[in-house]
Amino acid sequence: MAGQRTVYHARIGDAELARRLASAGAVLIEGPRACGKTETARQLAASEVLLDVDDNARSAVEVDPALVLAGDTPRLIDEWQLAPALWNHIRRAVDRGVRSGTGSGQFILTGSMAPADDITRHTGAGRISRLRLRTMTLQETGVSSGAVSLRDLLQGRFEGCANPGLPLPELVVQLCRGGWPGDLHRSDAACQAARIDYLEEIRRADISRVDGTQRDPENVGRVLRSLARNLATTVSARTIAADAGGADGPLDGDTVRGYLDALRRLMVYEEQPAWAPHLRSRSLLRRAPKRHFVDPSLAAAALGAAPDRLLADLEMELLKCLFESLVYRELAVYSRASDAAVYHYRDNTGLEVDAVVEDRRGDWCAFEVKLGAGQIDAAARTLLKVRDRVDAERSGPPRTLGVIVSSGYGYRRPDGVAVIPIAALGP
Repeated sequence: MAGQRTVYHARIGDAELARRLASAGAVLIEGPRACGKTETARQLAASEVLLDVDDNARSAVEVDPALVLAGDTPRLIDEWQLAPALWNHIRRAVDRGVRSGTGSGQFILTGSMAPADDITRHTGAGRISRLRLRTMTLQETGVSSGAVSLRDLLQGRFEGCANPGLPLPELVVQLCRGGWPGDLHRSDAACQAARIDYLEEIRRADISRVDGTQRDPENVGRVLRSLARNLATTVSARTIAADAGGADGPLDGDTVRGYLDALRRLMVYEEQPAWAPHLRSRSLLRRAPKRHFVDPSLAAAALGAAPDRLLADLEMELLKCLFESLVYRELAVYSRASDAAVYHYRDNTGLEVDAVVEDRRGDWCAFEVKLGAGQIDAAARTLLKVRDRVDAERSGPPRTLGVIVSSGYGYRRPDGVAVIPIAALGP
């Protein structure tokens, strides 16, 4: 295969990609720019075309898309959204493969920008499967031991673990470095500078390329900073508009919603949906999602928050939000290996839980996220209240209730709540 290879660090999504290629004609790997989509695809691809750097290939699409699709399979079509006309041609090629008995694993597509829905709405069951790739987890970068498996927690198994040995200052460095594969061997300062450049490129160029709409880079920057200030909360678009406008008055609400949609399509921003269990109480569930950057290092960069500044803040309010967002990223990646998803819980009485992981069978775990050991007792009480509020006959009892902390040993409390250090968590 063409192109010089670099050392590849195994990803949790590797196995999922193999499974999807075995059952679908094509797999679309989606994720933010620089999260490792191309290298992950290359581990299984037999040939490739890189549309972001190959001008001739983009020109060939205009003449005859079949020229670009021809090659050994699975064929990697990198950054396919640069030639959206390919979508229907890939779909038809998969159909022809199905009729000839070679339908599975024909193409791997990658994309760092979600196209408009009207381009991809005609997929067809079993034709094109979607795989979401996020930035690397602590386990993938070698920081976490992975001794505590989320799959085990979803089955009610937890035996405790040794202290993984990640003190808070080192965890804060990891928060600011992020899980970007290209940064694994770069200095901390270089990683932080790269994230600032990443956001600059988003606000000045990328966000306008999403749909061809010119957007004010200064306002985009203000929205990015507002998202960072309100990280891991259910802040409304209206509040972001007011916060981002500052002394000049709020930004237009529809404009801000357009910014958020564009950032979502760039896959640098995502929402953690609310969980909707059956309750035995009369409490009313809140439906607003929590807002996150795809990697907490982007939030730190948006606010100019280097490790020393975060540690110098005695209240550590920003660090708490960054840590919760990191845990969300970890759970979101690990849950995919168990065919599960990550939600949050909040009701009208003020009772809320940071993360709920639920799989397709309906088995679920609930987690509170706390930086310090002094907060564990209160977090455990919250988890037990949620357990008592959920109708176990209809939603099932929780398999595990856990407090995810920044450091220390993993153990089960007398009340049954697990205490789990983040640097021991794995798939």
